[in-house]
Amino acid sequence: MDKKITIAIDGFSSTGKSTLAKQLAKKLNYIYVDTGAMYRAVTLYALQNGFVTKGHVNEHALIANLPNVTLKFFFNTNLAHSEVYLNGVNVEGHIRTMEISNLVSKIATIHDVRLKLVEQQRFMGKDKGVVMDGRDIGTVVFPDAELKLFMTSGANVRAQRRYDELLAQGHDVTYNEVLKNIEERDDIDTHREDSPLRKADDAIEIDNSDLTIEEQFDKILQLVKKVL
Repeated sequence: MDKKITIAIDGFSSTGKSTLAKQLAKKLNYIYVDTGAMYRAVTLYALQNGFVTKGHVNEHALIANLPNVTLKFFFNTNLAHSEVYLNGVNVEGHIRTMEISNLVSKIATIHDVRLKLVEQQRFMGKDKGVVMDGRDIGTVVFPDAELKLFMTSGANVRAQRRYDELLAQGHDVTYNEVLKNIEERDDIDTHREDSPLRKADDAIEIDNSDLTIEEQFDKILQLVKKVL
């Protein structure tokens, strides 16, 4: 397929956006950008540098140090997907913890953080042929994307998926902790003043509560083919 498009995938946390985006990027030979990983990496930076105290973020200190934050993605041939690097260090294994999950939505509300990362995201996708997932891809980053998807499913379904994933990774968490985190992130993401999570007017909503990963991929691949 010679035609290159931009595929924007937005939606609530733990709806499988990244899994879907990786599948599409691999199938289409597109670039995949996990914008959530970018916000998680900035959250990790804030924690590492003492800008978070008892859950409170020192926004002024973080903003002042944003010029010192460099984020890049490098393709891992063994895993067949890209991983995020913070100031030259692979932090993929450090950004998926509950500690990061409990803070990332707060970090994502900071206007200067969003400005910096949106600018980088637009640069990464300037030549099209990109699949990008996040909270504001179809509404803010690429409002002219040829295909916009909005992923959703019930909070309990998402919590169970995330809980199973964390357990498989060896994390010591409870289901109730995960559910609480998801509900809090939903609230912050949808009610923040700057680029709140919402479905773009021209986005196609996909409720994957009762879909397998394979069923979801097949369904969305048909939507991609219609655009191509």
